[in-house]
Amino acid sequence: MSNLAENIDPTPGALGRNLRGLRKARGITLKELALKIGRSVGFISQIERGMSEPSMTDLRRIAKAFDVPTSWFFLLEDEDTPEQKFIVRAGGRRALGTPEEGIVEELLSPDLGGAFEMFRTVIEPGAASTELLKRDTEEAGYVASGEIDFWIDETRFSLKAGDSFRFDHKSHRWHNNGKDHCIIIWVVSPPVY
Repeated sequence: MSNLAENIDPTPGALGRNLRGLRKARGITLKELALKIGRSVGFISQIERGMSEPSMTDLRRIAKAFDVPTSWFFLLEDEDTPEQKFIVRAGGRRALGTPEEGIVEELLSPDLGGAFEMFRTVIEPGAASTELLKRDTEEAGYVASGEIDFWIDETRFSLKAGDSFRFDHKSHRWHNNGKDHCIIIWVVSPPVY
């Protein structure tokens, strides 16, 4: 990861600049990337110029195209301060996803190392996952607010604020059929988000 993190830019529009840097470093054209993820060249160009924010689905596809974990897009800066090793300030997190897509996620862990990653996930009312997700991980979560229907494999659970869950190497999906945002604090181990 450290070689990928060297050119991470934390300023607004940084995600696009970081994507452009990764794409160029790998020698992939806009057209090749667009074909790999099933999107238009214009869409990729807008992301790279900071004019559009990719959805979590798009980020997963982009990460797969580059063979990097999705969490690579959460990287902010490559400083080595004592605070950065231990603390993540509320205003210092990069949010990925969009309210229009229905999900926004923020990395709560100070870095991408260690035995686990921790995320804050905000799911809009009416939003549902667009695909069944299965990672080679153990995962746990705490519903901080709102409510959510959550499927682990084929079993549906209705969760409300204060409920928590854990599963190991299982597929999952979700649907917020409530009236309010659902906020989940999510832990993934090992850190391969």
